[in-house]
Amino acid sequence: MKYSTLAIGLITLVGLSACDRPTAVAAPSTTVAVPGPPGPQGKTGMQGNTGMQGNTGYDGVKGDTGDTGETGGNTVLVVPAPAK
Repeated sequence: MKYSTLAIGLITLVGLSACDRPTAVAAPSTTVAVPGPPGPQGKTGMQGNTGMQGNTGYDGVKGDTGDTGETGGNTVLVVPAPAK
């Protein structure tokens, strides 16, 4: 009787150790950001103030008056009549 209990214990021990127990594997956690739907349009802003008009530019320096030209001679120009 002593050997039969010992034999049953050894058989049970070998049988349980032979069982394939799968190990728990945690799936890798990857978070992917996905944009959601667009929100409502915001309020329209106020229009800015109109700027001031700039100053008038500086007038340039006036040049000196030129000398009077020479008077003409006795040359007469005769323009021929157009051909018909």
